Amino acid sequence: MADDQHVKHEHGSMDIRTQEKSFAAFVKVATWTVVVCAVILVFLALART
Repeated sequence: MADDQHVKHEHGSMDIRTQEKSFAAFVKVATWTVVVCAVILVFLALART
């Protein structure tokens, strides 16, 4: 069944460097994706005229 022994969690004690790096990479990729899509849309709008 369930274990009665619980580890006390201390707020702010976890190492989150990996998560911060992953999130920064995600934001960078998302930003570049939006920029590339915007450039493609502008190119398509200009090519149509």
